[in-house]
Amino acid sequence: MRRLREVAGRTPAQRERYVDLLRAVAIIMVVLGHWLIAVLDHDDAGRLRGHNALEEITWAHPGTWLFQVMPLFFLVGGYANAASLGSQRRRGGDAGDWLRDRSGRLLRPTTVLLVLLALAALLARLLGAGPTQVREVVWYATVPLWFLSAYLCVVLLTPVTYALHLRYGLAVPVVLLGLAAAGDLARLLGEGRWGYGNFLFGWLAMHQVGFAWRTGSLPMRPRLGVPLLLAGATALLLLTLVGPYPTSMINQPGQRIQNMSPPSLALLALATTQLGLIMLLRAPAERWLHRTRPWTLVVAVNSVVLTIFLWHLTAVILLAGALDALGALPTPAVGSAAWWLWRIPWVIMLALVLALLVTAFARFELRGTRRPTTRPRWMPPALCRALTRPLPRLLLIVLGFAAAVVGLFSNNVAPKSGDYLLGLPVGALVAYLAGAALLRLLRSTPPKKV
Repeated sequence: MRRLREVAGRTPAQRERYVDLLRAVAIIMVVLGHWLIAVLDHDDAGRLRGHNALEEITWAHPGTWLFQVMPLFFLVGGYANAASLGSQRRRGGDAGDWLRDRSGRLLRPTTVLLVLLALAALLARLLGAGPTQVREVVWYATVPLWFLSAYLCVVLLTPVTYALHLRYGLAVPVVLLGLAAAGDLARLLGEGRWGYGNFLFGWLAMHQVGFAWRTGSLPMRPRLGVPLLLAGATALLLLTLVGPYPTSMINQPGQRIQNMSPPSLALLALATTQLGLIMLLRAPAERWLHRTRPWTLVVAVNSVVLTIFLWHLTAVILLAGALDALGALPTPAVGSAAWWLWRIPWVIMLALVLALLVTAFARFELRGTRRPTTRPRWMPPALCRALTRPLPRLLLIVLGFAAAVVGLFSNNVAPKSGDYLLGLPVGALVAYLAGAALLRLLRSTPPKKV
């Protein structure tokens, strides 16, 4: 705790602390949302299974407007990426340096999760667990990785999209909004494949808004927040209650169009509403964050934010499995008074399990990215020289990111059930590990030719 207070005390005066608060609030809302809608019961054969409570309590769909905060991650990500990329360039680095270093913070904790899940799946199979059951458990634990695959794409494109922002400003998210609208129209007309571009257009739009916040081209003031809040809320109500969009901001089976994956106009309307609210609350929040205790807590959450995100569904699996093994897992009817009351101890116990997981695995996120000053002994001089040349290095960085994204995305779109020895499609795991290893190799090379 003392170290955290020291870190918080060294915060530069010009830092936008509100960005860190928004990231912390967003991760808490995501975790709580997933925990609250998780339903664990037994199938006809007595095996533990899980599903989404919103499939049964449809009246609660508008509640997802409160918990759907993924746009906030891309908003604050845009701000943070603009800040760090600008800082990298001021130190004499380039886009390749920035992408290489950025990959370490994102991929190290992710690699640990995937490797441990694969080993656990292999052990379960060797102990006689069925392939379908193993795959379903691993699939659920890796649900957060769909977001990471999208975010890695956005990070990879940041040097280009930031340059576009510096040239064209807020015209860029406007164009992206138009492209997202075209994708939605195609989906509504039954051409779903033409809507896949919204996986990028929707999230990039919010990321560009984060750029605008950082550079000051979007004034974060209440006088702009009020019209944005009203316009976003009005559009959201019209699109969902009058228009063709569902009220749930989390994908639900049987919907004509989904709001989250890929992002829809309705989700972007919600994002606009959130942006207006953010502007209204910014000034009092900044004053509050200059108090020692609140700021220290925000620093603590942000230091392990990715670890929390990656492991919070694994906590559900571990707790549910332990309670089921002890015969102590309540299974009241979804939506009943007993079910809602069970949410209270359920969330408290999950928080304790997640705290243990974060304690165990946060070190992989906290480990800083340090460039070596000399060539590693195991690296041949010719290879080291090749990896420090600008063009080959940049191409390899892009290849590493692409392989990691393909691996994560391939797992997300693979069937929820199937016969996978490691609980994951082997090709997806190999692609991800190859990309992560390549980026790790590039981070191992010194900045100058040796």
